[in-house]
Amino acid sequence: MAIKFNRSQTFSTNGTVTAAGLHNLIDGTDIYQALITDQPSLTAVDPADSILIADASLTAGDAPRQTTVSNLFDDALTGGTYTNLNLTGALTFGTATGNRTVSTSATITTGTIPNLTAGTTTSTLGTITNLSSGTTNSTSVIATSGTIGTFNSTTGTIGTFNSTTGTIGTFNSTTGTIGTLNSTTGTIGNFTTTLTGDVTISTGSATVGTRVAVLNTAQQYSRAHNFAATALTITSGTVPWDLSQNQVATLTVTTNSTMNTPTNPQAGSTYVMIVTQGTGGSNTLSFSTAYKFPSGTVPSLSTGSSQVDVLSFVSNGTVLYGVSSQNFS
Repeated sequence: MAIKFNRSQTFSTNGTVTAAGLHNLIDGTDIYQALITDQPSLTAVDPADSILIADASLTAGDAPRQTTVSNLFDDALTGGTYTNLNLTGALTFGTATGNRTVSTSATITTGTIPNLTAGTTTSTLGTITNLSSGTTNSTSVIATSGTIGTFNSTTGTIGTFNSTTGTIGTFNSTTGTIGTLNSTTGTIGNFTTTLTGDVTISTGSATVGTRVAVLNTAQQYSRAHNFAATALTITSGTVPWDLSQNQVATLTVTTNSTMNTPTNPQAGSTYVMIVTQGTGGSNTLSFSTAYKFPSGTVPSLSTGSSQVDVLSFVSNGTVLYGVSSQNFS
């Protein structure tokens, strides 16, 4: 049997044992490790289990104090500082209160963090559900195959933001500055910002340059803008005209025909119809009461084959008021 106590007190054979000697037998006892290592192993520790602690505030002659496992870790984690901590399993203990500080130079590769508040963080394959930060400066953030649900920037500065195959659900920027935003095959769901410079949106050859047409601002076009003419067709002697298709239409009259009441007129809009006389000529064109002409006189088409008449209209939302310029031959 292993020796568990070093009594540091001896008695001679057949000697006299005094009371002081008996006290010294206990007072001078040293406890060997075998007292603990020879005991049965405890495979699970409950937060309420008790252990003995040598209280640093007491003298050497005082007895140890007991505390629970929960109190031990709660106080140690509250008051202690851990520079490097590597965990492979779950850390579980009672109820924890207070703040936990993680080293600012920590690197997380494949872990998952539900909520992260940090200064400088490097994440490669990790998933961050919610990221909260005050003012964050980053010069070269690169997201390859990651997913960012919502990216909010208020007063932060982002030097370069590169996204290749990643997906950004919502990107909000209010007073922040984004130096360069590059997206190749990534998808940005919603992008809200106040522009002070140019924005370029490209899909193939489609590019929006320095000016974008808006509905509620007076603007001057510096390049040509035009309508593609829509060819009207004659059906059973009548001609329908959907004004929402284009504001310029062409019609070749190959038989006596009537213009039906046009659909989708817009008040204040102008419409132009270029009428060409068909082969052989002398075909007529009459109009529904939705078309009005000066003095109530409906113009007659030029009768010569291939002769062209141009009819110009302005609408009040119901009626098309028109004039005719004839015989462009």
